[in-house]
Amino acid sequence: MVVAVAGCAVVAGCSIRSTDSSYGNAGEPQGARNAGGEPGPSGPGGASSGDPAGVDPGSSSTAPSPGATQAGKLTAGVWDDNLNYEFFGKYLGQSKGMPGLGIFGQAERDAAHARALAQASVKSELDVVLVLDTTSSMADELRFLADEFQAIATTVKAKFPQTTPRFGLVLYRDHADEYLTRPFDFTSDVAQFQSNLAAQRAAGGGDIPEAVPEGLQGGVSLGWRTADNVARVMFWVADAPQHFGEEQKVKAAVDGALQKGIHVYPVASSGVDSSAELTMRSTAQITGGRYVFLTDDSGIGNAHAEPHIPCYVVTPLAGAIVRMVESEMKGTRSEPEAADILRTVGNPTNGKCTIKDQSQVILY
Repeated sequence: MVVAVAGCAVVAGCSIRSTDSSYGNAGEPQGARNAGGEPGPSGPGGASSGDPAGVDPGSSSTAPSPGATQAGKLTAGVWDDNLNYEFFGKYLGQSKGMPGLGIFGQAERDAAHARALAQASVKSELDVVLVLDTTSSMADELRFLADEFQAIATTVKAKFPQTTPRFGLVLYRDHADEYLTRPFDFTSDVAQFQSNLAAQRAAGGGDIPEAVPEGLQGGVSLGWRTADNVARVMFWVADAPQHFGEEQKVKAAVDGALQKGIHVYPVASSGVDSSAELTMRSTAQITGGRYVFLTDDSGIGNAHAEPHIPCYVVTPLAGAIVRMVESEMKGTRSEPEAADILRTVGNPTNGKCTIKDQSQVILY
């Protein structure tokens, strides 16, 4: 995906920061930018509906203190739509007319919600796949993952020393690019995995949509272990939606993940528009993952649009990834330590936020 923001091409050297976290009538953050770099609409569907799905007017965003984030360390928030299923329904209601809305039916979403509420089991082994959009606008994310993966893997191993984690990698771009997908099957050799990742570069794209279904299907098709004691986790790092009309291909890939018990954790990167957010959040909700989204707090790269989410905390991305893996292994939610929180949005109290309609959402 290659777009332009305020006259600046979306490449690794272009840095634009946005600090406005206030919400408009429909829960859309003011100042957010869509995939074309223009001011975003006032709601997920592009129209201001007045739906009270935003934060309470008194809510605030606490900015990070200067120097709180090390240079080169991406930052992120995390949101669980199964934990906030009523709010998720409001969000979907605002998304009417968007191509990603019809990928899953209400019965499928309800069944996924019921599965997510069931007691999770402790796992003793771990398979992790990284599905990564490597088109031109993803240079920052690719560099971060290549630099930080060793530390992430080391932290996971220290937390679960009896586990032999395996890591798989699928890169994807788009039709007519150098490649459509480039898979690397599972390995327990962390150095080999990082070498494979470090050898990649971000290039291609050209238009906004990318080969999303092929990338997801590539991740699903790797040699996952099937034993009940294995946590199966897929991080999908991307900044663009599928091509219009390919929604059923996305569904087929996500259904494949569901059948294999793979929990998908999308990581929304710079330039994500409302359509990509909808597909990513739906994928996480259906498979029992969570929606991870990059923020501007690091000052790295391009502006990151505020998600349609009223309450969250910002931490380093590496820590968020480790917490997601830890949650899968332990079967219970792993939450950030106070010292890891760089910023809060929505004035959470005791882990909850009150939104405009006076209902509450639960902070992950």
